[in-house]
Amino acid sequence: MLAISTDSIYSHKIFAETSPSARTVWYPLLSDRSHSISNQYGVLRKELGIPYRATFIISPSGRVKYVSLYPPEVGRNVAEVIRIIQGLIYEEMTGQGVPAYWKPGMTGILIDFKNVGKI
Repeated sequence: MLAISTDSIYSHKIFAETSPSARTVWYPLLSDRSHSISNQYGVLRKELGIPYRATFIISPSGRVKYVSLYPPEVGRNVAEVIRIIQGLIYEEMTGQGVPAYWKPGMTGILIDFKNVGKI
């Protein structure tokens, strides 16, 4: 896991030193000052020179499993991102999908087109 921001490494350092929430971050913060990563992932707002806030979940094999683009006016829901990761791990371990509002400890559903709309 890593976070990518177009802020400088100096901004990351100050953020890590002053923000109570940043002190709990245990993963690397990557600086994308050149905007090359933001551009490659299609989230750069070229007209403004800033990226959209986005979340990508990429499997260890390199497959993109989830993408979410957030409007500037709406904050991210970290709890939902964690639930999605838990659901993807559950599917990998059991072969079952997870319905909306699924939480760890609940049963999954068989991934079968015949079940669409039934659960």
